[in-house]
Amino acid sequence: MEIENKLKAMGLELPAAGTPPAGRAGAVQVGNILFVGGHTAGATYRGKLGAEISVEQGYEAAKEACLNCLADVKAAIGDLDKVKQVAKLLCMINAVPDFGQQPLVANGATDLLSELFGDAGAHARSAVGMGSLPNGVCIEIEMILEISD
Repeated sequence: MEIENKLKAMGLELPAAGTPPAGRAGAVQVGNILFVGGHTAGATYRGKLGAEISVEQGYEAAKEACLNCLADVKAAIGDLDKVKQVAKLLCMINAVPDFGQQPLVANGATDLLSELFGDAGAHARSAVGMGSLPNGVCIEIEMILEISD
């Protein structure tokens, strides 16, 4: 419960895990690797970076999307303290064509994971711009984690 206690101390709360459509899972464990499917922020964060959404709002949306990922991590493995290493983060950012600040937006998720997991939160990351995302959300994040036995 150490990670969840850190969340509470930060004034954040882990949301309930989502229910994916039939034939999909929020997260799938293969050996000691957990693949977490794409998660978005809530309806508050609809629009494109560089138009309706500011970099600061995008940063907060990245944190929220990351919390949604972590909710499915907990649902899959039972305890966030079992995360041994955050290995990879893919941040897909719905942006206008000339927007170039994807890394600043993705830092919302990176900073959260670093604060929660310390050195184990350091990860490889891609932050890429997209022409659109489902339901007009501004960000979608997926993760790959190493889980302890």
